[in-house]
Amino acid sequence: MPQAPDLETRITGHEPEDTRLWLRMLSCCNLIENELRSRLRSEFRTTLPRFDLMSQLTHAPKGLKMSELSRQMMVTNGNITGITDQLEKDGLVERLKDATDRRSSLIRLTLKGRRYQRKMQRAHEAWIESLLSGLPQQARATLFDLLGELKLATHSRLPVQ
Repeated sequence: MPQAPDLETRITGHEPEDTRLWLRMLSCCNLIENELRSRLRSEFRTTLPRFDLMSQLTHAPKGLKMSELSRQMMVTNGNITGITDQLEKDGLVERLKDATDRRSSLIRLTLKGRRYQRKMQRAHEAWIESLLSGLPQQARATLFDLLGELKLATHSRLPVQ
């Protein structure tokens, strides 16, 4: 099977192993993410950010504040506002007044939004399974564990915020 060109094979080969590893992980993430974006666009006429926002809301049936969505999705409040405006226009989410904070509103999926999200979620899971199926199950489990170790090791070296 021919090798797919990726970031780590286009560099000089003299880079440190850690740099090549990081580039390989980035390449894998980009390949998968780009395919998911393409499939969401073609099969559901939606974007990955819209899907991600709706996915966050599936775990919060009473709704989430924009600031909570922003923190969970690691994007600005402005991005969340724009996506929410589009989803609300399509009848997929609704804004509710927050009884505990009159200045805020909660964003929650509508019935139409929950149905649409479930359909997209099933497809999304199948796509990921298909994309990763070329790697044996044991290798996936090992990779998952190793990436967990990397996440902890990296997190421990970040400045305290």
